[in-house]
Amino acid sequence: MAVTEPQVDTDASLLTDPEVTSTYREVNGVRLHVVTAGDPDAPLVVLLHGHPDFWYGWRHQMASLVEAGFRVVVPDQRGCNLSEAPAGIDAYRQSELTADVRQLIRSEGRDSAHVVGHDFGGFVAWNVALRHPDLVDRLGIFNVPHPTVYRATLRSSPQQIALSWYVWFYQVPKLPEWLLSRNDMANMVDSLELTSNEGTFDEASIDRYRAAWHHTGVSPRLNWYRGFRRSEGPPRDTVTPPTLICWGENDIALLPSMANRSIDYCEDGRLRTFPDASHWVHHEREAVTEELLRHLA
Repeated sequence: MAVTEPQVDTDASLLTDPEVTSTYREVNGVRLHVVTAGDPDAPLVVLLHGHPDFWYGWRHQMASLVEAGFRVVVPDQRGCNLSEAPAGIDAYRQSELTADVRQLIRSEGRDSAHVVGHDFGGFVAWNVALRHPDLVDRLGIFNVPHPTVYRATLRSSPQQIALSWYVWFYQVPKLPEWLLSRNDMANMVDSLELTSNEGTFDEASIDRYRAAWHHTGVSPRLNWYRGFRRSEGPPRDTVTPPTLICWGENDIALLPSMANRSIDYCEDGRLRTFPDASHWVHHEREAVTEELLRHLA
């Protein structure tokens, strides 16, 4: 008889704090799984994960933010973990992803919030600030460049073009889905381990990530990259909310020079670099959370 491995939970029960809860929100025509914590009347912080992450990647920042007196809302972005995964590439354009965040903030009864993003969630955070500047009190960006800087660098830097090989590969129909799904998503696990410093993700965490990927499969996540290619640029280049960029310089996919250039597009920007940290800088350096708390305070 075949032995069936137990399903790993991927909702708020991953955390032991009873004040952390899972909810579901209907926003922008899609049902999002949202993990919340903190006083509902406290200043609001929205944390946006990237690829191949889910809400769980913000667990350390959540605890610190709540302790500092913030209300924290962390969605599984559309197509990820327990959130709905709309069909088609156009459902993952930046205009749709930013509309999700706008309506998520409204679902909290707020007109604005602090918005923080990592990786692809950082692109969404940049776009929220550029498309709806009045919606963002303060902006936090971890290891992803300003979208104008990224596009310009891809046009001018052979090194960044080579580092972004996976972005071009993800545009191919069907083949990436097959490759990333095979062998119980071994290639997705590799993407976590290759882009992080040794020991960043232990076996228990990897099991949780694998379970989260199985909920919707890899196609919606690949459509983030395909939708990004189809997205119109934001209506402005200059970011007006106060902005903090934290950047792990040992990022194998993104040139650190883009962090410095991104600050040039911020009216009130500050950059903190971490020379020995990887793309997963907020997992690897407690100082990132400390910088974020100072920035939001």
